[in-house]
Amino acid sequence: MKNNIIFVASECTPFVKTGGLADVVGSLPQTLNQHENMEVRVILPLYKEIIEGWFDQLELMESFLVPVGWRNQEAKLYKLSYHGVVYYFIGNDYYFSRKGTYGYYDDGERFVFFSRAVVDALTKLDFKPTILHGHDWQAGLAVAFAKIQQPIEQLKTIFTIHNIKYQGIMQTEAYDELFNVPRNHIGGLEWNGLLNCMKAGLFHADKITTVSPSYAEEIKTPHYGEGLYPILTERHEDLVGIINGIDTDEYNPETDKHISFTYKQSQVKKKENKKSLQEKLGLPVNAEKPLYVIVTRLVEQKGLHLLQAIIDEFLQEDVQFILLGTGEHEFEDYFYHAAERNKERLVSYLGFDEGLARQLYAASDFFVMPSQFEPCGLSQLIALQYESVPIVRETGGLKDTVTPYNEHTRTGNGFSFANYNAHELLHVLRYSLEIYQNEEHWATLLQNVYNSHFSWNDSSLLYAELYEAVAPSKF
Repeated sequence: MKNNIIFVASECTPFVKTGGLADVVGSLPQTLNQHENMEVRVILPLYKEIIEGWFDQLELMESFLVPVGWRNQEAKLYKLSYHGVVYYFIGNDYYFSRKGTYGYYDDGERFVFFSRAVVDALTKLDFKPTILHGHDWQAGLAVAFAKIQQPIEQLKTIFTIHNIKYQGIMQTEAYDELFNVPRNHIGGLEWNGLLNCMKAGLFHADKITTVSPSYAEEIKTPHYGEGLYPILTERHEDLVGIINGIDTDEYNPETDKHISFTYKQSQVKKKENKKSLQEKLGLPVNAEKPLYVIVTRLVEQKGLHLLQAIIDEFLQEDVQFILLGTGEHEFEDYFYHAAERNKERLVSYLGFDEGLARQLYAASDFFVMPSQFEPCGLSQLIALQYESVPIVRETGGLKDTVTPYNEHTRTGNGFSFANYNAHELLHVLRYSLEIYQNEEHWATLLQNVYNSHFSWNDSSLLYAELYEAVAPSKF
């Protein structure tokens, strides 16, 4: 029996992206569709930016009404094929013809509508799903509504946590105002006196996944579980961590058009990229000077308080450092002035530029990622792909993908530190510099980096096994 899987998500490359969720939803289906006896399709909200960029390629399939409390809202169902994957879009001008994706006062209502529209659309598709796979809180209610309404006989559900910190919380009054679900189901949607979209997905899904094995363990603890750890502990047998991969066609230094010199396993070409970047950003041009970079959202989660505490001290070493990112004013202000203090050694590029990000990966010797927590992390995987040595804190997917270099066994593909502590970060930065200056160890470390591969191929096999295990024919 063929498994037909419908991914439900709020963002997906190349259509709309705010973070790593979009990369996963954009690339994983392409790999899964290469497996026999499986087809994955994706359903998304039709945001304004998708209309602006893709509308001439969209095929209108059907319009239907979706109950949202006492109102009926129109949903327009569109279809598009891209790179071997069929995508569906739920259009509604009132909810989605706005600038951007999230951050509106009525986000809860918007994704109640989207989730209900998705479930109502399942019987209208030219495709009969056997498994609905929801991603993060915006799709949690789709998992719940699919179980409650049962639009397709024996439809199974999977829910993936990409970041448990964001849960989609609403006041309980919204249940009667928006949900159109009998009151006896409120227990599966409520948590700590509030409606919680992520909890709804966790409660109703047949299986739960998250984006790395270590994060699967961490979120069962009070420190990382963001209040939901009791339900995850209770459902531990249904929880599995599968590490994310990256699209190695998209992130490929041999073909990347953003970088000055394409390469594969070539320190000579990387140094040419370094000189090109140094010249572009106004740093002293010296290919031998070790270059550390960080590409990140400027938020507390990314470990920036640690970097604040030690950056001036570390820059007393003979190194260069480039930060690329945008976010909270506290960090933008700090790193702007830090660059003013260290003009010859630090550049703070406060904004985001995809082309420049690729150039940083291609030019850098080290990629710094000292996160408080990191469900999986894609940046360290991209860094490895571009042959830049990651320096990370041992948490979540960072712990699962970066092994600290060991001088005695000559193993490891990066550097790491265990505790969320600025002095530990400074110590590992200085240690990385020692290894860089030792030709023998540096050559060994680079060879280990060259042998690190994180495409979707291995992870997709684990998803395929999970789908096979949960498929209706198995019950």
